[in-house]
Amino acid sequence: MVERTRARGRGLRTIGRRPANSVRPPLFLHVGIAVKKMEALILEPSLYTVKAILILDNDGDRLFTKYYDDTYPTVKEQKAFEKNIFNKTHRTDSEIALLEGLTVVYKSSIDLYFYVIGSSYENELMLMAVLNCLFDSLSQMLRKNVEKRALLENMEGLFLAVDEIVDGGVILESDPQQVVHRVAVRGEDVPLTEQTVSQVLQSAKEQIKWSLLR
Repeated sequence: MVERTRARGRGLRTIGRRPANSVRPPLFLHVGIAVKKMEALILEPSLYTVKAILILDNDGDRLFTKYYDDTYPTVKEQKAFEKNIFNKTHRTDSEIALLEGLTVVYKSSIDLYFYVIGSSYENELMLMAVLNCLFDSLSQMLRKNVEKRALLENMEGLFLAVDEIVDGGVILESDPQQVVHRVAVRGEDVPLTEQTVSQVLQSAKEQIKWSLLR
């Protein structure tokens, strides 16, 4: 055992004892290591960039939504989030917002509001690339008539376009020309065995359209 002493005037004062081989690392070292590990986990690169894609009308009601994770697992939670995001963004001129711990990029066209959602640490430029690709693809498909009625009449093309741009939260394509081309090919190349399914989807699309227009 060794004594720890501290000079006080000309004398020495014993202030405690500890084992000779005991070494206690400074507290800030433990804290620093923990913080670095946490940052490494948070900032670890991920292919799953997009959490959701939303299209709302000018009343904040959903026209199209696709969520890629369980951040909002129920329809009730999703609709509450959509109302919140619409209320916070529909009267602003900016294109980026932080809401409920998420990064939101958005733009509007006539009576439509487009949103792409990512995590709080996601690169806004990546999210904006998805948003612009979706908007420009629809603009070409709808012949620059990007408004509610035209969109409702082309919902099948919208679904195909979104699937070409993002799959499971992973960005697949950011070139609208490529998206439009692939959507056209997929729309024309429907096997005879799938004609009935296509007709059913068309009927469902019409029912959804008229229910939203009531």
